[in-house]
Amino acid sequence: ANFDLTSAHRPGSFKPCGSGVEFRANLVQPQRKTMSKQHTYRATVEWTGNLGSGTSSYTAYSRDYTVRIDGKPDLLGSSDPAFRGDEHRHNPEDMLLAAVSACHKLWYLHLCSAAGITVTAYTDPAEAVMDEGGRTQPGRFVKATLRPQVTITQAQHVEQAKALHHEAHRLCFIANSLNFEVACECEITVA
Repeated sequence: ANFDLTSAHRPGSFKPCGSGVEFRANLVQPQRKTMSKQHTYRATVEWTGNLGSGTSSYTAYSRDYTVRIDGKPDLLGSSDPAFRGDEHRHNPEDMLLAAVSACHKLWYLHLCSAAGITVTAYTDPAEAVMDEGGRTQPGRFVKATLRPQVTITQAQHVEQAKALHHEAHRLCFIANSLNFEVACECEITVA
């Protein structure tokens, strides 16, 4: 089953593929009367690419960096190889896609657990498209597509398992923070 889910920053639609039925919703959140709980995250990004002459020219330095978060393993990063980066290191574009995919997955697993749906496997070969822009317009992501392949144990819950992807998207902190479309094309298997 395919689901088109649109980021909460855009009025959009949720349309189960082949259903011919489209639901539109105004996704503007009402003003909260009380302060919600806030979480603070910290990371240190250190450029490690000074090859001796700093940024004296475009080709004189490496794009490598290290992301440090207290109590966690370091992440070795670089720019995308298209921008002179190291293809063996994580780039910001990879990490943005991984963040939205992982956030969706975590909400989805929570919702399935709460609904009594047993998930035994979850893989998402997600993909995102970035437009480099041009002289007058900066580059930006234009779309991400999540393609969760989910295995559940109960055949009677297949339709509910599909529908919970919509709710997971609605609740995903990362998707709610993006300004581009996030689509979801899920596949549910019973085993």
